Amino acid sequence: MDRFNKKKILIVGIGRTGFRLINFFNKLDCSIRITDIKPIFDLNKQVKKLKKLEPVPTMTFGEHRAEDFADADVIVYSSSINPDMPQLQLARQNGKEVYSEFALANILCRKPIIAVCGTMGRTTVAHMIGFILKLEGRNVFVGGTGETPFIEYAMLPNSKEIDFAVIEVSASQLRGLKNFHPKLVVFTNISEKFPENHFKSVGEFIETKLNIIKTLSPDDTLVVNFDMLANNSFFRNANCQTYWYSRKSFLKMGVMNEIQGTHFHEKRIHSNINYHSDFKVSSMRIIGQHNRENLLAAVTACKALDVSDKSIQTTVEKFPGIPHRLEFLIEKNGVSFYNDSKAETMPELCKSIKSFKTPVILIAGGKDIEELEYDQYADDIIKNVRVLVLVGESKERMNRALGEHPQTYIVGSFEESVLFAYQKSRTGDTILLSPGSPSTDFFRDYEERGNYFKKLVYQL
Repeated sequence: MDRFNKKKILIVGIGRTGFRLINFFNKLDCSIRITDIKPIFDLNKQVKKLKKLEPVPTMTFGEHRAEDFADADVIVYSSSINPDMPQLQLARQNGKEVYSEFALANILCRKPIIAVCGTMGRTTVAHMIGFILKLEGRNVFVGGTGETPFIEYAMLPNSKEIDFAVIEVSASQLRGLKNFHPKLVVFTNISEKFPENHFKSVGEFIETKLNIIKTLSPDDTLVVNFDMLANNSFFRNANCQTYWYSRKSFLKMGVMNEIQGTHFHEKRIHSNINYHSDFKVSSMRIIGQHNRENLLAAVTACKALDVSDKSIQTTVEKFPGIPHRLEFLIEKNGVSFYNDSKAETMPELCKSIKSFKTPVILIAGGKDIEELEYDQYADDIIKNVRVLVLVGESKERMNRALGEHPQTYIVGSFEESVLFAYQKSRTGDTILLSPGSPSTDFFRDYEERGNYFKKLVYQL
């Protein structure tokens, strides 16, 4: 890190990652300037936060000035910034050091990397792997595209003691990334939906995702979702040890002797990696078919790393989930509480309520979006929800659309929604916060809403 001491740094983009970068370079006594294309009146909260820093960085808002890029020794941009932005291209041509946040962290990381790739499930799989490895007594950093940017690894006081860096990796972060060579790569799935501000076509998007496999050698490991990606020749012909995982039975599919990996068979997880293992899933704390797939990916990766069966079985029983994503909180008097505050759309809400086998008391509602119609989701809610508690700006419109539900209640405050749901519960019920609407009627974001929900639940 000494190479960056006292350098003039330009940070492009002032989101969450931008603040992490400021903290990193402040420790190196750098001169820092922030630039963001958004006008200052759209960044009031960020500017107030910036002015509380010591020292206060220099700021440019509403434009990217050529002189800011020309004056900097090192330019670092967040993942939301297009790496082909003209100012960045010109800076590269003029010999400036230009890095994405992810590329900078990769340069600074000297530990084995476990890269979790794919369109969905990355965060959960990465945290499951980290959970298992920590039970095994390993020092682990878990980060990437979620709440903990990769650069935070470099700020750890014990970074030299880390055994593995488990990093979730998006296609955007892989653009133009050099010298990224993970020890183990997990691929959960590949969707054809792609960020159009970063990629010109779905072909470019998928090719960028798959480029990481080209970096793997026979000493490296690839873990792949058999159900989604078995027909992709890119994975079949990878130049490394490949393990597969499936929600189906390898035995019944007739591939048991052809491939190595992990699968479900007779209500248990079976693995033939290193030695045969099987794991009970009846006491799995997190729920949902997608989370079973995520668990299979994590188990397969950890079996490839020769982790003990005891640590894996403990994770099956104890892993609580990712905060605000079907996160198990507590069981109180036979009633289970789950925080799914990140489910801010109706399709996400419906996916969540279908994950439970126990009767659901649903707390829903939030900011009212006029364009959103609720009628098409009425059947799913009526079928899967025993009691519906509505709160927030959208509660009246949701009530009119879902009025045929036999037990619908409208409450005046978020606090009342939690207390009322608990009063209506009985042993065996699940109380689920899955709003189906944005949080910005009462809260700053879904995290603040989810954290407040947890506080209220623990106070019951």
